[in-house]
Amino acid sequence: MSRYKTQPDALELIDDPLQLRPWHDDDASALFEAAHESIATVGQWLPWCRADYEMDDARAWISQCRSGWQDGELFAFAAFDARSGALLGGIGLNQYNRLQGSANLGYWIRQSCQGQGLAATAARLVARFGFEQLNLLRVEIVVSPENQPSRRTAEKTGAKFEGIARKRLWMAEQVHDAAVYALTAQDLA
Repeated sequence: MSRYKTQPDALELIDDPLQLRPWHDDDASALFEAAHESIATVGQWLPWCRADYEMDDARAWISQCRSGWQDGELFAFAAFDARSGALLGGIGLNQYNRLQGSANLGYWIRQSCQGQGLAATAARLVARFGFEQLNLLRVEIVVSPENQPSRRTAEKTGAKFEGIARKRLWMAEQVHDAAVYALTAQDLA
């Protein structure tokens, strides 16, 4: 079992300029705004980021994240600029497999803040959290082979490319091949 039976409201992961913490209910409007700003880039790869994304969608996601912490299944963080308090994006560990000691790492950064290395910094912070707090042995990053920004982010975190997994990724109502990267604690050392 994970150490977290409820959402740890005081948990923060910090690496200037990033501040990561579990999502709070009052983050919904910032999430809504960031999603709409990012439809052209994030929406290309993540089906939830679309023109018809509504405040209710943001609230539902945050509720799902909070439940995920309580259930010890989803460890989702909101990423903020530590100085301005602006929401930069989201990152988290999902598909948590206690038996195998593994989880999937997903991330996105709002369009106006992309290309600054924020996703890689956040990914390292959350991966380290997974290794140290959840006792993970392996963190996978699974992306579309065409998603070059996410692939570069995976490489910048120190993740090793393991190959193309056939029919591994569900995206746009279809199954696709996926580029699979993996991190171990030694990769972050």
